[in-house]
Amino acid sequence: MVSGGPAAQRWAEQLASWAIPEEILARAPESPWGFPPELFAAPDQPPDTPSRRRALEALPEGGSVLDVGAGAGAAGLALVPPAGRLTAVDQSATMLEALVAKAGARGVEAQTVTGTWPEVAGQVGPADVVVCHHVLYNVADAAPFVAALTEHARRRVVVEITTAHPQAGLNHLWRHFHGLDRPEGPGLEDAIALLREAGVEPGAERFERPPRAGDLDRRSHVAFVRRRLCLDPSADPEVDRLLPPGAGLPATEAACLWWDVAP
Repeated sequence: MVSGGPAAQRWAEQLASWAIPEEILARAPESPWGFPPELFAAPDQPPDTPSRRRALEALPEGGSVLDVGAGAGAAGLALVPPAGRLTAVDQSATMLEALVAKAGARGVEAQTVTGTWPEVAGQVGPADVVVCHHVLYNVADAAPFVAALTEHARRRVVVEITTAHPQAGLNHLWRHFHGLDRPEGPGLEDAIALLREAGVEPGAERFERPPRAGDLDRRSHVAFVRRRLCLDPSADPEVDRLLPPGAGLPATEAACLWWDVAP
């Protein structure tokens, strides 16, 4: 059952429309879900994005950060320093292991909680700044998810998403390989409506997220997309032909959504 009002219900319905048809999923040689850890690794030089700037301006020297859906740490570790304490929540223990190794190399100890937010929110204390990058489109019951983010922030919450659903860029490939028309939404305006319904009036800044050319080589990128499409490795040459040239993932339009928390 989905919590919240009409915006939350619409959000959940649109996400449900992305379900892969059972007949395609049954033929998939491996699970189409999951991500290679290197895709969400923290770069040595974090890009200067609105999301990072909005988090930094609310973060005191030596302050604490909670990174929800942390992956391998790109969002939280971009704030170290000045952050002196980092807590990371993710479903993947492998991702969190990569985060801990990166955090150690930067001289900060990271506490990790393996699990799904907000189910594990009770295991996590408050932080000065809560960050949550590229997770919201995976959350059908978004109202309690957002409420738990706000409840754990002393100063500010910063959420980053793509302005369009992250799978929409593969729609032409689904049509090519499976003859299947995929949905388009939800998108940024739906997310803003969702937050407003939850009692949050977010700041919103659009920006072009830098390309991730260094995260995945071309071969790994092709394999990642092919798995997403429920295809076997024999499809790699055709996937390669249809993807834009170059290695890694291209630049995408993203948005920073942020709100302050009353003391």
